[in-house]
Amino acid sequence: MASDEAVFADVSIGQSVYNEDGEELGTVRGVDDAGFYVSAPTGSDPLALTDARDVFGTAYVMWRCWECGEMGEIGEELPENCPNCDAPREDLYYWAED
Repeated sequence: MASDEAVFADVSIGQSVYNEDGEELGTVRGVDDAGFYVSAPTGSDPLALTDARDVFGTAYVMWRCWECGEMGEIGEELPENCPNCDAPREDLYYWAED
């Protein structure tokens, strides 16, 4: 396979994902055209917002709704529901916006 060919994985929400060493990376939380998003496994160290900002560089760490695409600034934590469509917190995820 050429290095510029797309590789597709058959994943579904809730499925566990592992690295090549067999260590669990987490479970699939969402899928879109860019790939899939993984929730950290239970017992892993949480990533603080200041750490996330270091990872994303100058990008702004925000939340985004899977249902409607609404975005907002993160205070201390994610809102309980999306203020635009009332989707539950489980449908909100962290988003890097530059």
